[in-house]
Amino acid sequence: MWFFARDPVRDFPFELIPEPLEGGPPGPWALHRGRKKATGSPVSIFVYDVKPGAEDQTQVAKAAFKRLKTLRHPNILAYIDGLETEKCLHVVTEAVTPLGMYLKARVEAGDLKELEISWGLHQIVKALSFLVNDCSLIHNNVCMAAVFVDRAGEWKLGSLDYMYSAQGNGEGPPRKGIPELEQYDPPELADSSGRVVKEKWSADMWRLGCLIWEVFNGSLPRAAALRNPGKIPKSLVPHYCELVGANPKVRPNPARFLQNCRAPGGFMSNCFVETNLFLEEIQIKEPTEKQKFFQELSKSLDSFPEDFCRHKVLPQLLTAFEFGNAGAVVLTPLFKVGKFLNAEEYQQKIIPVVVKMFSSTDRAMRIRLLQQMEQFIQYLDEPTVNTQIFPHVVHGFLDTNPAIREQTVKSMLLLAPKLNEANLNVELMKHFARLQAKDDQGPIRCNTTVCLGKIGSYLSASTRHRVLTSAFSRATKDPFAPSRVAGVLGFAATHNLYSMNDCAHKILPVLCGLTVDPEKSVRDQAFKAIRSFLSKLESVSEDPTQLAEVEKDVHAASSPGMGGAAASWAGWAVTGVSSLTSKLIRAHPTATPVETNVPQRPMPEGLPAPAPTPVPAIPTTSGHWETQEEDKDTAEDSSTADRWDDEDWGSLEQEAESVLAQQEDWNAGGQAGRAGQVSSQDHKSLESDWSSWEAEGSWDQGWQEESSPERPPEGTRMASEYNWGAPEPNDKGDPFSSLSARPSTQQRPDSWGEDSWEGLETDSRQAKAELARKKREERRREMEAKRAEKKVAKGPMKLGARKLD
Repeated sequence: MWFFARDPVRDFPFELIPEPLEGGPPGPWALHRGRKKATGSPVSIFVYDVKPGAEDQTQVAKAAFKRLKTLRHPNILAYIDGLETEKCLHVVTEAVTPLGMYLKARVEAGDLKELEISWGLHQIVKALSFLVNDCSLIHNNVCMAAVFVDRAGEWKLGSLDYMYSAQGNGEGPPRKGIPELEQYDPPELADSSGRVVKEKWSADMWRLGCLIWEVFNGSLPRAAALRNPGKIPKSLVPHYCELVGANPKVRPNPARFLQNCRAPGGFMSNCFVETNLFLEEIQIKEPTEKQKFFQELSKSLDSFPEDFCRHKVLPQLLTAFEFGNAGAVVLTPLFKVGKFLNAEEYQQKIIPVVVKMFSSTDRAMRIRLLQQMEQFIQYLDEPTVNTQIFPHVVHGFLDTNPAIREQTVKSMLLLAPKLNEANLNVELMKHFARLQAKDDQGPIRCNTTVCLGKIGSYLSASTRHRVLTSAFSRATKDPFAPSRVAGVLGFAATHNLYSMNDCAHKILPVLCGLTVDPEKSVRDQAFKAIRSFLSKLESVSEDPTQLAEVEKDVHAASSPGMGGAAASWAGWAVTGVSSLTSKLIRAHPTATPVETNVPQRPMPEGLPAPAPTPVPAIPTTSGHWETQEEDKDTAEDSSTADRWDDEDWGSLEQEAESVLAQQEDWNAGGQAGRAGQVSSQDHKSLESDWSSWEAEGSWDQGWQEESSPERPPEGTRMASEYNWGAPEPNDKGDPFSSLSARPSTQQRPDSWGEDSWEGLETDSRQAKAELARKKREERRREMEAKRAEKKVAKGPMKLGARKLD
């Protein structure tokens, strides 16, 4: 039986890349990059090849191997694994880069900052303080080649080959035998008499001064160059001079050197060092201190190195959220650091935290997530949005806080392209219908209309046909002026999604009603939209072959490309939650169809021009072409702000049918509009289920027939009794002089003659007064009759008489 000897190098769990790094430590050690075979994680491997006749050097290498394995400190190179054979020594550490190579790369990239150097030197001095004051060890090899930098930009002290004990034991410092290292020895080592008084840290502090000089000025050519500070910052020069002084007795202890540099105005007194020190002790900090720290952190991240943010700040932020109950304050710095990550790292580190945050019930966290959704939406895939994020986001539509409802509506602009059929065309539309119809905040109703116009292209063809016209028509009836503007701009932005038949029969009648709106901004946008739609209809009328091209998007499937035209057609109604009631929409459509200047049609001869009368300051609630003359009970319930969303606005074809019916039989339907208005005020039932445009705006309902109109009150004049051709003697002027502030859904037929509507209104009021008087008279007679009957039944009674059974 044959036995084969195992190769320890081949069985080593780490794989070594053969080419050594440039700028590694001088001497027998060679620095290589490597990786762990099981996980592929990067490491650094220091390799020493045993050579015959170099026993002393081999013993030094083995001593360094042992020191590195036993010493553990955050600022000393971290040992991971090692291999010792007769031929070689392998020391595996965390992945690092030699300081010289790191500084050269940073200078070439133009990213090296004094903040980064101040923290690096702070770490090296702290490592020396640990060795001297806590372990009584002298490093004896502090120089540029003994410092390494990890991926987070942290400086680590290595090269422990020539370390020795500071307690004496009769042994002096070991000889290095390498000229590149001996030039950093202090001048007192040349005096062999032993009469020089010095401290145990004096030699290492001299070498620290050499390191500071090399960091700012490059490689040290000779010891005499230390006399010229060169590019060393002025705030550090006084402390540097103490380190390279000729008298070793006055060189400060590493701990005191740190204290001097951390004084106000010192080189190490800055926000970067303060942030690092806080992160090192974050586990023992109070919750209030953590909250304040994370709130101020985002302001400083722009001045911090990118590697530091990615590899040191980010893990602390994730840990603080998952285990420290930091809450919403970590969101701003978290997303700011997330900009430095690539797509794969973002998916692994940020997205799981974001998904978990959306399930939180903390309002502050929810609103900050919605406000900053633009920073991470691109990294969310559709299954994650539909199954883990959207179900939590929709709760914001029902929140009692207007700020959360507002931000939830705005976030739909980013989520809509990633929503599936059910969430977008069914669930979201139900919530939008409820907000537009019943929300008590005008800006939220306006923003709902704005958002619907911007995501209209993502809806399915059937949903577009069912929703958009009804929704924008409803918006034009809103008492909040910016909502009416948004409704007009919604029509204009989605003009390519309507058939010519819808433009003529549904959209233009609604827009024409807004031409007498009390707000000039509404009228201006209405006129622009009307001219655009008329131009479109006229072009198709002139050339019917264009119909297919014009209506190509009407029945097309939802497409993200179609949303580009409506992306910037209007701004949101408000910019902040603090002014939810008074700010106007910043609406300037940029994607409306090409407008054509349509000349005004001249007035026919024989018709008088309407008198220019001012629009009433208080809008009427009747919605008809007449003045507001109502009795007290009706006036109390006719507030436009409270009932506009409860009223069944119906459809445009119903309006047309109603106008025709009224023209054909004024006697039968003259009062239908008023009766319907009063009844709508009493009909204010709020469904417990999601209210939708199907219930409020008749999306899916067919064009319903109007109910039989009530008989007009007694005394109402018939249409045939009016003189439609010539003015009556009791003429009150032009009938359009008393226009209502905002037209309602059912409009009465326009009269192009000079008759006044006031005669009908006066007769109606007189008839009502007569009916009321008759009812009071009848009631009085009934009460008198009842009293008389009681008196007869009882009969007269004498004083003192006793009533018998």
